Amino acid sequence: MEGRNDQRNASALHRAALYGFISAAVFIVIAPVFIIAPVFGAAPVTVGGPFSLIAPDGTTVTDATFRGKWMLVFFGYTHCPDTCPTTLSQIALALDRLGPDAANVQPVFITVDPERDTPDVVGQYVGAIDRRIVGLSGSQRQIAAVSQEYGAYSERPPPEPGADDYVVDHSTYIYVMDPQGRFVRGLEAGTPGDTIADTLRRLTKSAGQ
Repeated sequence: MEGRNDQRNASALHRAALYGFISAAVFIVIAPVFIIAPVFGAAPVTVGGPFSLIAPDGTTVTDATFRGKWMLVFFGYTHCPDTCPTTLSQIALALDRLGPDAANVQPVFITVDPERDTPDVVGQYVGAIDRRIVGLSGSQRQIAAVSQEYGAYSERPPPEPGADDYVVDHSTYIYVMDPQGRFVRGLEAGTPGDTIADTLRRLTKSAGQ
């Protein structure tokens, strides 16, 4: 189903790698050629940014809604057969492992399939896994906008007449955002809950929280 995820994940987190780890030079992708340029000649690279989406209760949610909390942002869809439920389950386990500190963390699941994943559908889906996870949907335009902000990839096959059973190829990284909404690092989908919890503990400790 998601055989191309590795290739798409690399693309999705290319900007994240630049942002976090390259100080002397940056790699600018001008497909399919890689060019090394001095950092002073490159534009700032970011992951994440402003968005406006719809919560299960119909209210509008923006990136500012979650200020003050560490965010775990994951893109997927409710009909995903394996990666999405597995990853969300591990995020739920991480919240359990964090104990009271879980109050400082907000997992957010953003659908890449708004045609089927209405706000209510997404809400029921994440609620069945862990009610502390917020599920968000929106219009095609809203989903495209937030996907662009995060560099998240998704693609569905051309629809067949009357067909409602299809898979969506999508990137599968967990984006860790700090309480100011800034990207900190990415985690592989399916990362064990204990590892997610330990990562968040280290990050919050280094941030003096």
